[in-house]
Amino acid sequence: MLKVLVIALAFQGMAVASTIEVVRLYQPLSLHGTDGVGEVEDGEDLLQAAVLSRPFAVSGALPEDLVKAVAYPHRIPSNNPNYDLEDANLLNLCHVRIEVEMKGETLRVRFDVSKLEIPERVDLTSRQMMKLAIQAVRQTVREFMKNADESLDVSIGIVGTGEELASLKDLATRFRAGD
Repeated sequence: MLKVLVIALAFQGMAVASTIEVVRLYQPLSLHGTDGVGEVEDGEDLLQAAVLSRPFAVSGALPEDLVKAVAYPHRIPSNNPNYDLEDANLLNLCHVRIEVEMKGETLRVRFDVSKLEIPERVDLTSRQMMKLAIQAVRQTVREFMKNADESLDVSIGIVGTGEELASLKDLATRFRAGD
């Protein structure tokens, strides 16, 4: 009887086990409270925000769960006791949700901006913030797919805009990553 119980527990543990992969995750981060500015393209304003990467251990459905992690909280470590920001992720600071699913052969990413609110301390427009969020998803997926044997179609959209944020819908994009 004890042998059967041990075998049953071993199979149960196998069913729960999952693969964990360390990947590069890009996130849209606020740099407020620092003297830093993000990279800018010609003609763009200097922003106290940037898309930055970090290693991330991911498991679950890939690439869906990896793209969801773009919105995970990010506390930037510091050796300065005056810099104590709990979360620098712009998606969280601005109350933007991210929904991700595979629809056939396409990774469908939707940013829900229905509760979008830019805090006073974050000196960005909603358009600038969303451009950074889209860039973070694009870089995360491209990095993940760069050594894949196949490519992946990605569709990014903005939902929950209402009249005030309707112009954000034109940020929707499609791209192919990998191969």
